Amino acid sequence: MSTSKKPKLPPKASLKSAFVTIIWPRRRILAVGLLLIVISRACGLVLPASIKILVDDIITPNQLGKLGPLVGIVALAVLVQSVTSYALVQLLSVEAQLLISKLRARVQKHILHLPLRYFDNTKSGELVSRIMTDAEGVRNLVGTGLVQLIGGLLTAVAAFVILLKIQATLTFVALIPAVLFGVISTRAFKIIRPVFRERGRINAEVTGRLTESLGGIRVIKGFNAEAREEHVFELGVTRLFENVKKSLTTTSFVTSLATGLMGLASVALMWMGAHRITGGDMTTGDFFSFMFFLALLISPIVQMSNIGSQITEALAGLDRMNEILHMPLEEDDPTRTVQLDRIEGQVRFEDVQFAYDPETPVLHGINFEAAPGSVIALVGSSGSGKSTIAGLAASFMQPDQGRVLVDGQDLAKVQLSTYRKQLGLVLQDDFLFEGTIRENILFARPDATEAQLQEAVKSANVAEFVDRFEAGLETIIGERGVKLSGGQRQRVAIARALLADPRILILDEATSNLDTESEAYIQASLALLMRGRTTLVIAHRLSTIQRADTILVIESGQIAERGTHEELLALGGRYHRLYTYQARI
Repeated sequence: MSTSKKPKLPPKASLKSAFVTIIWPRRRILAVGLLLIVISRACGLVLPASIKILVDDIITPNQLGKLGPLVGIVALAVLVQSVTSYALVQLLSVEAQLLISKLRARVQKHILHLPLRYFDNTKSGELVSRIMTDAEGVRNLVGTGLVQLIGGLLTAVAAFVILLKIQATLTFVALIPAVLFGVISTRAFKIIRPVFRERGRINAEVTGRLTESLGGIRVIKGFNAEAREEHVFELGVTRLFENVKKSLTTTSFVTSLATGLMGLASVALMWMGAHRITGGDMTTGDFFSFMFFLALLISPIVQMSNIGSQITEALAGLDRMNEILHMPLEEDDPTRTVQLDRIEGQVRFEDVQFAYDPETPVLHGINFEAAPGSVIALVGSSGSGKSTIAGLAASFMQPDQGRVLVDGQDLAKVQLSTYRKQLGLVLQDDFLFEGTIRENILFARPDATEAQLQEAVKSANVAEFVDRFEAGLETIIGERGVKLSGGQRQRVAIARALLADPRILILDEATSNLDTESEAYIQASLALLMRGRTTLVIAHRLSTIQRADTILVIESGQIAERGTHEELLALGGRYHRLYTYQARI
């Protein structure tokens, strides 16, 4: 009895892990930022410290001759504080945005190397949100947020020491609500972190659905489904609003609590301070100076509610990035050690079994061999397993049992990049990117020469319609090639495959749903593309595969019949019935 291990959960992001992976590698620039903020906050202490001198030593004894030097020192401190604050923002904000761009690139790179099954189960719009949004919060770890928090705490400590020297009793009265606030806010941030994580999930879902609906706008309009999509999107943004409201409620409670507690402390201090001044225990200058330094003590404590929530949001984003970055990549398997040089193109399936869902097997013991340069056609009803066989040959999936071999090498042990660079695909609804026709053809081989490009354009009969466009190959084709007809898109896809010069070619019904003229062009292009290459063809139009070396009739995940066109017709079985039916149509 085999036991399956539970998937290892990614480590939860914490300030410690964030410090090790994000903050410590940037310790030098953060140290400069910390130095700047220490200078800035030290200069910020000059003004409240000058209040006692102004009141007790200048105004009360009417010594205005000392006012000029005092004002000059304060003005210099304010100037230095302004300059260092500006430099701090410029230094750390730029570094934070650089970090965000690097994290986005890292997550995108990881996602592109995940197995195809992950993409089958995840919306592309959701992935876009994960890449672009989750990294955004880390600006508060490297940017001014964390440094301001540290600088604020340093200022608070300095202010606390000075307050003790001015009046210890009043200082401890002010400290009680500060400690109470710290305890409550710590608990609040623990509560709010899951809310931020959930917000990331909701935002990804809403973005995914929005991207999907915009991509399918023709279907939406064609079925008059605008109202339905509006309702679905409204439900999504409402969920997002409820989540934001929950976080705003918590953060506003923490901020209001800080304001309220410190306000009560200020009232108590005013009462006690007035009695101490009249009793001779404090001077008026001492009291004003005390209140100014108290503001410097309170300010970072109040800011903790905002900065704390920002750091909590950053950690939640790191949690979600960790979820992706700890997913195993296609080539993480240490057994994938075989590198394929230029292959001959022999493909062999040995007792291959496969299931997307363990309860519903798709393939049952598929066995066949394709000699180098041969054409193998797969026919059968929808859902019989043809596309799954093609997907296994393309290394998009691995068999649950059995082996798929290329030139005698098990694909499960091959480094995929060395195989896929020798693989070509032309699909029924081939994907074209936003951009020019030239860019889409060069996608398979960006370093191709102009002569090689023009040869592919000519061989795929792309020139037949490109010459009618004013911009020629520089024509912008729109998202997914929407400005081209179906036949034109297919010819661009064939030109792309020709330029790639693959050794193994997979064609997934590349001529379906085309008019007669377009099909003639496509057939001529495909004939040239297939020459000298091992080709697997999935076909519904049986008239297009009569010259195949071997035709496999797939039914219920098994090979029901195999042979040439003439041999299968002579059998009078499933293929004969399919061909006769299509011939009548």
